[in-house]
Amino acid sequence: MFHKEGYKIILIATFILGAGIILVENFIELIWLNKLLASSLLIFYILILQFFRNPKRNTILNDHHIIAPVDGKVVVIEEVFEKEYFKDKRIQVSIFMSPINVHVTRYPISGTINFSKYHPGKYLVAWHPKSSEENERTTVVVENKIIGKILYRQIAGAMAKRIVNYAKSNEKVIQGADAGFIKFGSRVDLFLPLNTKINVKLNDKVRGGEQVIATL
Repeated sequence: MFHKEGYKIILIATFILGAGIILVENFIELIWLNKLLASSLLIFYILILQFFRNPKRNTILNDHHIIAPVDGKVVVIEEVFEKEYFKDKRIQVSIFMSPINVHVTRYPISGTINFSKYHPGKYLVAWHPKSSEENERTTVVVENKIIGKILYRQIAGAMAKRIVNYAKSNEKVIQGADAGFIKFGSRVDLFLPLNTKINVKLNDKVRGGEQVIATL
C-alpha cells in the first residue's frame, strides 16, 4: 500500500523505468553495461516504492498515551524552552527519519487541533541543531482533556523538499490517523509537558502509529 502523496512520483518513476529499460535493451550492446544500467534503474524504482509505502498500523487508542508520530530513531530527549507557541519549558523528543523509513506522519494523540502553521525556511541536514528553527517546517498543537496540549513539528531535511500537513485548526483528530507526509529524509520534534513520563531512550528506533513513547 502506498501513500497518496507518492502516486504522481511513482507514476513518473514507472515511466522512467519502462523507457530506460527499452533504451538500454535497444542501444547498449555491451552485456555487462546493459545489465548494470538495467539493475540501477530497477534499484532506483524499488527505492521510490519503498519510500512511499504506507503500511497499516494498529493504533490502540488511549488518551493517557503519546504515540510515535513517525518511524525513525530518537535523537533528542531534553528539557528546552519552546518559544513559538508555549513560550515555556517543555520536554523535547526528536525522531530522525532516514530515506528508508516510512515517512507518514501520524497524530500522536486524539484531540482538537489548536494551532497549525507552515514556516518556509532552509534545508539544513535534519540533525542540525538549528534545523528546528531555521528549516522549512510545520507546527501543530493538539489538545485533549487528559494530556492537555502537545506540539509536534515536521521539519524538512537536506533532501526533503516538500512537507505535507493535513492538520487544520479546530479539527478533531484521531490518534494514529494520517496527519501528513515529509518527502525524502526529515525529522519530527515533539514538545511535551514537563510531567510526562518518557518511555524511550536516545538511539531507540520507534514505530509510528503504534509505539507508546510517553505517558501521563
